[in-house]
Amino acid sequence: MNAAAPSAQPKDARVLRRALRACAHGDPDKAERLCHELLQEQPDNFDVLHCLGQINYRRGRLDAALALLQAALKSDLGRAEGFASLGLVFHALAQRERALISYEEGLRIEPDNAELLNRRGVALLELGRMHEALENFERALAVEASHFEALGNFGNAMLKLNRPQQALAAYDRALKIAPENAQLLTNRAVALRRLDRPHEAAMSAARALRARPDFAEARFVESVARLTLGDFSSGWRGYEARWAIQSLAPARRKFAAPQWRGREPLDGKSILLHAEQGFGDTIQFVRYAPLVAARGGKVILEVQPTLARLCARVAGVASVVARGDELPHFDFHCPLLSLPLAFATGMTTIPADIPYLSADSKEIAAWQPPLPQQRPRVGLVWSGARGHDNDLNRSMPLAALTPLFELADIAFVSLQHDVREEDAAVLRSRPDVLQVGPALRDFAETAAAIASLDLVIAVDTAVAHLTGAIGKPLFLLLPYAADFRWLRERADSPWYPTARLFRQAAFGEWDSVVAVLRAELTRSLTGAVPFGAAVDDGTQCRPSQMLHRTG
Repeated sequence: MNAAAPSAQPKDARVLRRALRACAHGDPDKAERLCHELLQEQPDNFDVLHCLGQINYRRGRLDAALALLQAALKSDLGRAEGFASLGLVFHALAQRERALISYEEGLRIEPDNAELLNRRGVALLELGRMHEALENFERALAVEASHFEALGNFGNAMLKLNRPQQALAAYDRALKIAPENAQLLTNRAVALRRLDRPHEAAMSAARALRARPDFAEARFVESVARLTLGDFSSGWRGYEARWAIQSLAPARRKFAAPQWRGREPLDGKSILLHAEQGFGDTIQFVRYAPLVAARGGKVILEVQPTLARLCARVAGVASVVARGDELPHFDFHCPLLSLPLAFATGMTTIPADIPYLSADSKEIAAWQPPLPQQRPRVGLVWSGARGHDNDLNRSMPLAALTPLFELADIAFVSLQHDVREEDAAVLRSRPDVLQVGPALRDFAETAAAIASLDLVIAVDTAVAHLTGAIGKPLFLLLPYAADFRWLRERADSPWYPTARLFRQAAFGEWDSVVAVLRAELTRSLTGAVPFGAAVDDGTQCRPSQMLHRTG
């Protein structure tokens, strides 16, 4: 917050200057005492009230700061710095709309105030109004080209707009001003990961940690880059930093029982393994439950409600609790994504005993009558949850898959549960695509539907994980910089032996992926190659059965 120019009487002005200097030089106690002295004589003085508001804001006393700043502006509505400070308090109170209004009031007074433009941009960014935010950062930089925060925020906006190259350029400009800023270096690492440059991402995050060793966000970003590169030893250790970052910290569970870290003997003790992130994460890492049971643990598994029936069939699990239901007593606990660390999982020791999930035989049989006969059945999932932080990359429009529908000898089955409006229009024009997604009530039922198919083609979603976990052939369509679990530059997955990976060759480009996919399906239909074998583009994949159906 910027200090205001004194508007008191000469003696009081000197006292106020002393208060402002004390605040600026890290002595808020002295500043607060001097301001309270001044308030005895001038209770409506804007500068005094504003200074006290700043002090309370910095000390985290937000309600007091809000009251003081509102009182300051009541005494003088013509002070832009008052609205700037008020906006910061509203922002800290998570009242972003009110923060935005405050910044706009300040800009009516000083339309070329770079700091207000930057702060307005931040509020717009957090409200999801990315293009407007970008415009504000650009205006701030037009006023002050070396505005450090505006440069960094411009990069953040570009990253949210899925323009990592422009984000990287902005971060590099800002780092010329503040070369050891840990947050900028970490954000730069995120942009580099998005550009599939994990070596550089790891180095940028490591540089952030040298500047700020306790910065959990940098540790987490570095761990993801390391895992992408197959460096599991340091990757899983660093991944524990996830509990200290803003997006994942709310999911951390606080139990009286200690966390099991793989070293403590279980010897019949009960242990709670609990889901923590998305459905796909639960499906991928529940594979460790039998290993925990083999160590002598009585495994209690807590998962999302729609996974409870499916996970009850996991070997070694004594009981399953749907998240939200009452938990029984347990002696230890472990989040599912901490199990690779507990078992010191390396590239050659990934537990891939497939299948480790299964569908009920009666439910599989129930899917036979509705599904097409005589032709190969291929399931489709082309998009994930809109709220996923990488949705713009991992999801694709259904229209991109239409070249596949020209293969009349294949019966395509949509497993897509939530269909976006633009995709619904495509489905309406394709009555030849059987839609079963809306009928799937939980993942046990989805597993039964998948088990009734010959192949699933999916983007990186929970259905893809489920297909791999039950041992069905999976054609996985991946963005240019795929999630860490799919590693890099390989067409198979050590986590799912029946999966074949089709990767974008360029950022955001799906057409060539679909072309290779179509060629592979055509070759399999003609019997030219075993289903899943290598194709001419150099992709390598282990062979499986032929893609054909006789009944």
